[in-house]
Amino acid sequence: MVRLGAVLGVLVLGLCACSGSDGSGSALSAPAVSPVTPTPTTAVPASPSATSASTATSTATSTAGPTPRATRSSTVATHLDVPWAVAFLPDGSALVTLRDQARLLQVRDGRAPVDLGRVSGVEPGGEGGLLGVAVSPTFTSDRTVFLYATSARDNRVLRVTFEDGRPSQPRAILTGIPKAGNHNGGRLKFGPDGFLYVTTGDAGQTDRAQDRTSLGGKILRITKEGKPAPGNPFAGSPVWSYGHRNVQGVAWAPDGTMYASEFGQNTWDELNRIEPGRNYGWPVVEGRQPHAGFVEPLVQWPTSDASPSGIAYADGAVWMAALRGESLWRIPVSGTTAGAPERLLQGRYGRLRDAVVAPDGRLWILTNNTSRGTPHPGDDKLLAIPLADLT
Repeated sequence: MVRLGAVLGVLVLGLCACSGSDGSGSALSAPAVSPVTPTPTTAVPASPSATSASTATSTATSTAGPTPRATRSSTVATHLDVPWAVAFLPDGSALVTLRDQARLLQVRDGRAPVDLGRVSGVEPGGEGGLLGVAVSPTFTSDRTVFLYATSARDNRVLRVTFEDGRPSQPRAILTGIPKAGNHNGGRLKFGPDGFLYVTTGDAGQTDRAQDRTSLGGKILRITKEGKPAPGNPFAGSPVWSYGHRNVQGVAWAPDGTMYASEFGQNTWDELNRIEPGRNYGWPVVEGRQPHAGFVEPLVQWPTSDASPSGIAYADGAVWMAALRGESLWRIPVSGTTAGAPERLLQGRYGRLRDAVVAPDGRLWILTNNTSRGTPHPGDDKLLAIPLADLT
C-alpha cells in the first residue's frame, strides 16, 4: 500500500487554449509523498449480489442473490484527495487525476505515487475540476495524453506531451463544453477506431441535450487535434450521440459495441448501447419509456442503487462503478442484449468512481468518499481486484 503524503517532484502545468489562455495560475509545490510497505493481498467475504430477470432491457433490483464468495483485494494507493479517473501507460503505470486539487499523479502498484504537478487555471467547484484522462493508443511514438478540465468559462479537452517522464505545458484542443456546478460529464476514452470519445453533461440546462449545435449532453468523437472525426454522423460536428443528461462512463466490447453509463435525474440511471447519430431521449424521457426516435437503455437502475460513473468491459460483461449505490455492478452483455445485473462489493468501500482493467487483467477501482459520503480510514483509495474473484 502506498500513501500520498515526501516530495517527489514539482511540475506546474499551464492551461492554455489555442485561441488564448484563461489565466496562468500560480505555481504550487507538490505535496509530500512517502512510500510504505505494500499491503498484502487479503481475502474478505463478498457482499451479497443483486439480480434481475435477463432481458434485452433489464431493470436491476436489490433482491439478494447467490451465496457471498471471497474476494481478494489489494490496495495500490491511499489518501487520494477526490480522485476521478485512471488511465494506464504502456509501461504498466497509471495516471490518476485529482479533481479538486487539479493534480496529475503517476501510480505504480507497490510504489509511492509520483506527483506530476498541478494543472494551473483549472477552476474546481461542485462536480467540476480535473476530470478525465486518456492515453494515446500510439503513446510510444507520440507521447501524448489527454485531460478533461473545467476552466473559468467552460469545460475543455487538453493535450500534453510527455518528455523525460514529465508532461509538457497543456494545449486546449476542444473548448466550449458547457460547465456548471454539476452535470459536467468528463470521461475521455480512445475507441477501437483510434479516435477520442468525450462525454459531456447538460450542465443543468436540459435543452442542451437535444440541441445538436451545443456540446452539452453529448458523446463527442474527435481527432487528437480536437477536430470532428471522419465518419461522424453529422457533417462538420464532433457529436456522436445526443439526448444525454450526464454520461460518465464509456467502454467497448471486442466486437466494437460501445456502451455508456448515464446518470438519471430522480428515477432511473442507465446503461446504453451507443450508436452514431442516435438520440437517447433526455430530457423528454428518463429510463425505459417507448418513444418514437429515442433509444431505450439496455439496463436501468433506481438512482439509489447506482449513480453510475466509470465503466470497463471484460469477460463478456460491463463493470460499472456506482457512487450513490456504493457498489460495483457486473452486467453481462452481448450486442443488443443485457443479462441479469449482479451487484458486488455493496457498501464495502463506499462510493466508487472509476473501474479500469489493468494490463495484468485485474480490475482497478477508485473510491470517491472524500468529496461526498462517509470517508473510510485511508480514503480515498485505488484498489486492485482479480476478475476471477468477481465472476
